[in-house]
Amino acid sequence: MSSVKVYKPTTPARRKTSVINYSAALTSTSQKPFKKLRTVKKQKAGRNNSGKITVRHRGSGNKRLIRDVDFKRDFEKGYKVLTVEYAPGRSGFLCLVVDIKTGNKHYILHSSGLEEGKVYDNNDEVLDGNTLPLKQLPVGTFVSQVEIRPGQGAKMIRSAGAYAIVTARDDKYVTLKLPSGEIRKFNENCKGVVGRVGNEAHGLVRIGKAGRKRKMGWRPTVRGKVMNPVDHPHGGGEARNPIGMAYPKTPTGKHALGVRTRKKKKPSDKFIVKRRVKKRR
Repeated sequence: MSSVKVYKPTTPARRKTSVINYSAALTSTSQKPFKKLRTVKKQKAGRNNSGKITVRHRGSGNKRLIRDVDFKRDFEKGYKVLTVEYAPGRSGFLCLVVDIKTGNKHYILHSSGLEEGKVYDNNDEVLDGNTLPLKQLPVGTFVSQVEIRPGQGAKMIRSAGAYAIVTARDDKYVTLKLPSGEIRKFNENCKGVVGRVGNEAHGLVRIGKAGRKRKMGWRPTVRGKVMNPVDHPHGGGEARNPIGMAYPKTPTGKHALGVRTRKKKKPSDKFIVKRRVKKRR
């Protein structure tokens, strides 16, 4: 588990600022990414294909070289972990591994059981870092990087420190409790990685200052009530006034809170045993 480094309050910006202690968590802080498995991320600043802003408050930020991650992890005879590296645009770390059979190199998500220099066999043992079908996992096992359809590759539970818990097994389905609190059924042939995703301390980091957030690609957020009426439905009025309406709205006049975004008749509804718990504001 990577530790968090807290800075001394030498300046107002340094006060309460913390970072991940990369020197203890990674192979080398100067490690360059494997050249064949990286691509340049184009800056879109929250715009769609016609150039219209669909996600506000995005833009600027540092340039990033995105790593091509292998989420299928089809290693017939296992793999060897070469390095543990930082990945821009991801909360978790990555491992550069080599396939023992083919000799090809891949990037995979770092999980709690992976260590540099070790060889991991593709066996049926329930050990941290092994990729197994859900039907082989006993109840109570921590699992991450789970497929939604067999052979599709991991689609869920991929952020730092995330994990699901196996709660039950039926004839064709395995029930998992997801990080959101939702309880959902998965096909028993879907694969998952035993253990939780690495970099568990990611959620303990405090950004500390606005400039650090700007480098991540986030622009300032301005409240609607301090704008003019032409710019936002909440705008206008003298001094500090309430928004003057029954419910908050977006800049385009739609409901801003409590709106259900999931389709009413989505085919995957039959797999959801219990919905996630709504957070109190």
